[in-house]
Amino acid sequence: MIPASQCSPPASKDSGVAGVKVLELWRYPVKSMAGERLDESELTASGLAGDRVLQVRNPSGKILTARTKPLLLRHHAVTTADGGILIDGRPWDAEEVARDVQAAAGPQARLVRSDAEDRFDILPLLIATDGMLRDVGYDRRRFRPNVVIGDVEGLAEREWEGRELRIGGVRIGLADLRGRCVMTTYDPDTGAQDLNVLRKVQREFGGKLGLNAYVIAPGRIRVGDPVELAAAA
Repeated sequence: MIPASQCSPPASKDSGVAGVKVLELWRYPVKSMAGERLDESELTASGLAGDRVLQVRNPSGKILTARTKPLLLRHHAVTTADGGILIDGRPWDAEEVARDVQAAAGPQARLVRSDAEDRFDILPLLIATDGMLRDVGYDRRRFRPNVVIGDVEGLAEREWEGRELRIGGVRIGLADLRGRCVMTTYDPDTGAQDLNVLRKVQREFGGKLGLNAYVIAPGRIRVGDPVELAAAA
């Protein structure tokens, strides 16, 4: 993680963020499976509480993802009120779920519950904006954001690297733009692949959309919360 000492202190409303707010929150209880949209969530040092706490791993412990096992994206995971995880409406450790995971990811694939840092590809959070999502023009679920910031002008997020977002007492550091991969090419409903999605991202956005982010100060965040952008030091 990037230490808080490297982050900028004073807040200023600039770069297309005057009056912006938290528009959407997304959690993915199982890495590389479809996730769930939330009204509010606790934000911990490891991102949204319960995010990617289950992973599909091979016998050596390596995580298998939809980059090479795209059928995983066809399964939908949600968190229950008591903290359990359901996959397609069934307990994650049910035998039929294990069979589905192996059908999607290979005969030796298994679900593992782990809070190891390797469950995140880069950093614990991916921040996106509605302005960027409008410009790219595809279903936002393809880009798997954790937090979508609303009422942002165009591609203002591309000027946010090295700054921080403040949502009440919560502070989120913005590291750099996220390079996008083949996972964006799979339709979240049908699973059909459209390589034109990634071609457009590469051609028009330099292959990067959204921001890799980390938590400086944890707390609870809710849809509708106002957001401020802190200027770089």
